[in-house]
Amino acid sequence: MSDNNDKENVTFLQVISSVGAAMFGVQTDKNRQRDFKKGKLWHYVVGGLLFAVVFIAILVVIVKMALSDV
Repeated sequence: MSDNNDKENVTFLQVISSVGAAMFGVQTDKNRQRDFKKGKLWHYVVGGLLFAVVFIAILVVIVKMALSDV
């Protein structure tokens, strides 16, 4: 019945959503199971690394703005 649905890959937006939710610790069990069954590891590794780099860059910008003499 759900054989066709099981072969579908996880979309880009689903990967981004899962990585963001996992970073903040609010990932649902349903999405986690979908990610493990249908997702590819390297998608989540790249997504996690990109998320971390963007997060650190935002923190650096905020700190520089806070410490500037403006």
